[in-house]
Amino acid sequence: MVNEGIRAREVRLIDANGEQLGIKSKVEALEIAARRNLDLVLVAPNAKPPVARIMDYGKFRFEQQKKEKEARKNQKVISIKEVRFSPTIDEHDFNTKLRNARKFLEKGDKVKASLRFKGRAITHKEIGQKVLDRLAAECSDIAVIESKPKMEGRSMFLVLAPKIEK
Repeated sequence: MVNEGIRAREVRLIDANGEQLGIKSKVEALEIAARRNLDLVLVAPNAKPPVARIMDYGKFRFEQQKKEKEARKNQKVISIKEVRFSPTIDEHDFNTKLRNARKFLEKGDKVKASLRFKGRAITHKEIGQKVLDRLAAECSDIAVIESKPKMEGRSMFLVLAPKIEK
């Protein structure tokens, strides 16, 4: 809330230097701000009485946007990459998919290993469990298990997250 948009009758006023000017009426506070060619900005609307500050609102907004932009720059977006297996996967195929999973983990992405059971293979869940456990063991140096292998319908899932180095 700025200038005329402030609804409170009284405000605790802080000037541009950060000094408290005490509790003033809204009209009086607006006059003081106008004399200094600055804006009256509500900084704590829920306080009793609300706290208003005399400042250059345009400059204030610019500084806030700069801080937000800087915060966004420092964020790391983690995406989830999926690697699909089958319970009867052969050695070479397993190594290829393992290599892909390790590449994703080294890049900083999470890996979701999914294992799809077809036909009657679902009666031998322990075979699929062994494949996912082997994958977790092979990646244990660069990854941690975020969620243990679990069944959802005809599929079994395992989520690996990259280890965070300190």
